[in-house]
Amino acid sequence: MSTSVAPASLDVPISSRNSARVPIVVALVLAFGIASYFWIDSRYPSLLKKLHSGTAIKTSGVLSFDAKLPVTPGMPVAARIGRTSVNWIWTNRVGMTFSLFFGAALLTLLPLIPWRRFQSAAANTAIGAVTGVPLGVCANCVAPIGQSLYEGGASATTAMATMISSPTLNVVVLTMLFALFPPGVALVRVAAPLILIALMPWLTRSEQLLPVAACDMPSAGWLLPVSGTLRQYAKNLLKLALTTIPFMILAALLGALVAELIPAHDIPAHVTFIGIVLVALAGTFLPVPIAFDVAAAFILTSRGVPLPYVVTLLCTLGAFSIYSVLIVGRTMSRKTAARVFAAVMLVGILAGVGTAVVQHGRAILRH
Repeated sequence: MSTSVAPASLDVPISSRNSARVPIVVALVLAFGIASYFWIDSRYPSLLKKLHSGTAIKTSGVLSFDAKLPVTPGMPVAARIGRTSVNWIWTNRVGMTFSLFFGAALLTLLPLIPWRRFQSAAANTAIGAVTGVPLGVCANCVAPIGQSLYEGGASATTAMATMISSPTLNVVVLTMLFALFPPGVALVRVAAPLILIALMPWLTRSEQLLPVAACDMPSAGWLLPVSGTLRQYAKNLLKLALTTIPFMILAALLGALVAELIPAHDIPAHVTFIGIVLVALAGTFLPVPIAFDVAAAFILTSRGVPLPYVVTLLCTLGAFSIYSVLIVGRTMSRKTAARVFAAVMLVGILAGVGTAVVQHGRAILRH
């Protein structure tokens, strides 16, 4: 179990809930305002633009849609890794900023609410899956939000289900998926995160609920509760930034290292089990933006990459990442991080092998 300590909070005993009404309203306004601004100003216009690109969708880098710095094959490896890292951070700057500000609002709000979880693991899983769908952030940017949920008192199952559903079950991303791929492939891709979410109670079974510290609340007036809530929000924001941004930089470097040393054009034309395993490993490891899995898989399909490899990537790339592993390992435990990583890999492998078996069976039937 991780030794991380839950942040100081504004949790209150039952007898003092009335005094928490103003802080709850302030925290709700912060959370709703931050989310609304992000969704309307940035995230959904960006996703809809990608959707409307149709078959002309493009990526500007091995890990990003946007390229702040040009990267060419002739550059030294160190230069390519450094520039790819910068491009990845640049692509994720808006989503990561949102996750920090929104996560801090959740970390301020949840301890004020007496109800944070169900007794049923299935219900906790469902609420996490539903929460993640509209967020519209990738597996990387949702990690600080998952950390905030868990440290704010939600169950580990809820936090992890949110982290899986946000990048994989977003409505716009699913619309892109069905627009670019045959129905059979799209349905396999939809089934993959649903299976992972269903497994979350088992994957997080060793996690315990974090204790949420309590402190006295001003009970008179509104100025002191408002100012106290805003101070707590600022503290939570600073703490969240200090504990996640260093891992973000590390994930950018590790992802760029893998992406540049094992480029996509090295995927073999002949399908093997070992090849599917390696593709699943790379897909689960690489930290990519939301919808990048659909775009990259479609581009690889158009370049003639075998379908089993494409399906494997669709089911792993973007569902989890090395950044998610780092955050979950620190916030919950390394065991849970490793279990989820392995589960994403296994689902991708099964999808790839199943696709290869179906293709082989069809070939036999044609002969």
